[in-house]
Amino acid sequence: MTENTKRLRGLGTALVTPFEASGAVDYKALQALVERQIAGGVDYIVVLGTTGEAVTLSEEERREVRQFIARQVAGRVPLVLGAGGNCTQSVIAHIREVSDELKRDYAAILSVCPYYNKPSQEGLYRHFSAIAEASPVPIILYNVPGRTGVNMLPETALRLHEAYPDRIIGIKEASGKVEQIKKLINEQFQNNKFLIISGDDGIACELMEAGADGLISVASNAWPEDFGRIVREKDAALQAKYSEMIELLFKEGNPSGVKTVLSQMGLIGNHLRLPLVPNSEAVQCEIARAIEALQQ
Repeated sequence: MTENTKRLRGLGTALVTPFEASGAVDYKALQALVERQIAGGVDYIVVLGTTGEAVTLSEEERREVRQFIARQVAGRVPLVLGAGGNCTQSVIAHIREVSDELKRDYAAILSVCPYYNKPSQEGLYRHFSAIAEASPVPIILYNVPGRTGVNMLPETALRLHEAYPDRIIGIKEASGKVEQIKKLINEQFQNNKFLIISGDDGIACELMEAGADGLISVASNAWPEDFGRIVREKDAALQAKYSEMIELLFKEGNPSGVKTVLSQMGLIGNHLRLPLVPNSEAVQCEIARAIEALQQ
């Protein structure tokens, strides 16, 4: 098992990017969110992923955010950088451009399956093979067919790991296909070197019981300590306590839900970038009631 594989077990938070009312990145709030995650005991932080609204940031903003977070964390927990897309050559060009930063500040990249153009399993294999050849740090695959329109099968994920055992070290599985994920977990037990990470807060405990290696969480932006317990202690009762809240977090899309929670906690302003918008008033009221219930 590689050192990076060991470091990326447990709870990772898919960090939001807070904005000011003007639309600018709110770096004061971002600093506080980072410190909250570290104080809450997360094992690592995912920077500029889907929850971070990375696709709506300019290239200059993405550079500033990833460098700001790296300086703030200062090596206290590992960082994983979102670096994916649906044009293989563009992804490779970006990785090469930030290569020095990756080697200095980041333990791995999280790379999503190409979206919109819907490649075959062979296309997925060749896409990630090319990225593996170019990346100076290990890669966590990101399977989220609800966003990409393509589902990476367990055979493809393991084929990639077998071809690049030190470069392709795991997969964030957000397909929601529990049996598919359990099949992947069972097959990877043969060498126990390939991380299977839940990408769904709602089924994290079930997958941890089945042998998964951790969770990349949205909800832990708000509750890092509790979701750390769910992951490390396989606390099904605590998971059940959050079931309504988890459903509300995604009722009108991510990160609208978690930004509502964080704003109601007084941690950030409830601002997103189009095409995303804040939750409707009705869902904000539901979330407020659910927060109150959690505190009882």
